[in-house]
Amino acid sequence: MNATFTRHLPVKGTFNVRDLGGYGTPAGETRWRRILRADGLHRLDAEGMDALVEAGVATVIDLRHPGELATQPNPFHANPAVRYHNVSLFESLAPTPKPGQDLLLELYILALETRQAAIAEVLTIIADAPQGTVLYHCTAGKDRTGIVSALLLAIANVEAGLIVDDYALTAEMIAPMIEEMTAHAAAQGANVDHFRPLLASEPSTMIETIAYIEKNHGSAVTYLEKIGLSADTIDRLRHRLMGDV
Repeated sequence: MNATFTRHLPVKGTFNVRDLGGYGTPAGETRWRRILRADGLHRLDAEGMDALVEAGVATVIDLRHPGELATQPNPFHANPAVRYHNVSLFESLAPTPKPGQDLLLELYILALETRQAAIAEVLTIIADAPQGTVLYHCTAGKDRTGIVSALLLAIANVEAGLIVDDYALTAEMIAPMIEEMTAHAAAQGANVDHFRPLLASEPSTMIETIAYIEKNHGSAVTYLEKIGLSADTIDRLRHRLMGDV
């Protein structure tokens, strides 16, 4: 791992900004500062935004739904330093909790099967983004961000174990946010007992998500082909993670 870079970018106003660089593949490591995953950016002030722009961020993709945007606006929406996009990745998804069920796994499967157009749109934006770092985020940087990250790392041929590790790292990163997120959910009328399990990021959830993709679609690449991404778009995503500038 290049000592110049670290997985976590400590930016004031965020908890979970992480680089997808430095993961081993058969063709070498994924490149640093090409793609960042993050939690909500609504706490950022001008100093925090400047820090991300100085780190190379030129494109921001907000994966949250309109209600989240209304209560916690994204400051990059009006920042001319970046290209800002909003794609609501989990719009209207609400799996019913059942005893013994991994609710997050059900949510991810539901997203993979019913939100394919949105997933394809997000990945196409990343592939088409101008030079510079792409940052995509949701609220915790765990679920919507986690699905996109898993697909991107799989395209680059990062082994499944590292994809799982990348997902599970979120638990450590968002620990300081848990009470804030729970209180916010309660204020929005959510059932706190139903909400708390959604804050987990257990390795088993991503293991089963990867297994589901492989069983039902063959691989991440064939899944993306099925939902409409061209071979050229997939190649450009791989190049963004792996290729020379």
